[in-house]
Amino acid sequence: MIASLVGLGLGVAGNAQVEGPVPTQALVNVDAKSTPPASASELTVAVNGKKEPVTAWTPVLPTDAQVALLIDDGLRESVGRELSNLRNFVGNLPPGVEVLVGYMQYGHVEPEQPFTTDHTLAASALHLPAGVAGMSASPYLCISDFVNKWPASASTAATGGAAHKARFIMMLTNGVDPYNGNTGIMNQGSPYVDAAVKDAQRAGVAVYSIYFGDAGIVGGSANFSGQSYLGQIADSTGGVNYYEGTGNPVSTAPYLKMFQSAIVETYVATFDASAGANPARDLVRVKFSAGKAKLRAPQMVMAGNVE
Repeated sequence: MIASLVGLGLGVAGNAQVEGPVPTQALVNVDAKSTPPASASELTVAVNGKKEPVTAWTPVLPTDAQVALLIDDGLRESVGRELSNLRNFVGNLPPGVEVLVGYMQYGHVEPEQPFTTDHTLAASALHLPAGVAGMSASPYLCISDFVNKWPASASTAATGGAAHKARFIMMLTNGVDPYNGNTGIMNQGSPYVDAAVKDAQRAGVAVYSIYFGDAGIVGGSANFSGQSYLGQIADSTGGVNYYEGTGNPVSTAPYLKMFQSAIVETYVATFDASAGANPARDLVRVKFSAGKAKLRAPQMVMAGNVE
């Protein structure tokens, strides 16, 4: 299903003359405590407020998943104690999952290696961040740049870039947007966070995160501001901001384990959605429901998106 709709999805994005409903896909995560819907008939999606049937419901297989582990290069050097946890996480990803390790630097992501199924190689690429205050510039500028230029892998290169696997990001960052002024509670609402949200939604990327302090920006307001923004981008894309405490987490290990479980608890839902006047930019609102099951999904997607 994923591969069969790829050509159609790219056609919608590249042809502004396409009108009417088109097959569209979104990543939907089923809470571990919920029973997953057994078939598409058990789900409903509201597209711009209008209920539509879900025509297909398929689990994301490891061979159909890409995980980008993005680390803020401005984190405190105390994050070094987490390197073993991060290496264990990468090394223990299910066989077939493609993983990329990258460091967020000055508004972009510097990959340590391309997407690869060699998890040992990817784990060996992890190293201490530079620990220079504000080195990411803004993690949200980095996210926008990365999702808009999502790197190819050996499998996508073989098909000319047509294949589109299920995309996940895990960020380790303090989440603060230094370009939005002070971090006070009365100054929440960043255009750069908003842009990153929309860029991730257009690219069909679920963004997850774990908070960790920056080398320069400290204090309760930074903690609040960063986690507020991380929660915003996670909720909007169907991901999770796992840590919501004060200060740094005692260990990232339990959150990385939850994220790994979330990947295999994610499904691809297929439904029809009508493109807007600008199919390459316009988003449609979506809301999934399935009885008592607790679902996480993006709040908006592009009509014709293919996972």
